[in-house]
Amino acid sequence: MKPIKTLKVETEEMRQSTDRIPGEVLKQIFPRELKKCLVSEQVYSHLKCMILSGKLKKGHELLQDEIAKAFNVSILAVAIAFSRLRKDRLVITKRRVGTFVV
Repeated sequence: MKPIKTLKVETEEMRQSTDRIPGEVLKQIFPRELKKCLVSEQVYSHLKCMILSGKLKKGHELLQDEIAKAFNVSILAVAIAFSRLRKDRLVITKRRVGTFVV
């Protein structure tokens, strides 16, 4: 017995409708991704406040895994926060040594 061949027909309307997904639909489909962004933002804001207030002194080493456990977040969220702190020049990362408050 030969397999049945199927013919796929697409109209211009079908192609246009799949080209773009509205932002509101994406937010409903992927709420976790948006939440991760918010979590890293919260970690960033909290660490920034601690550094600027002097609670974290110059030269203090920041450990990703300890901060992740303290905030009950993923290490990725902490890494994103560290990246933003580096851009703000509040911390410095030395390869194979660690991340330190400037």
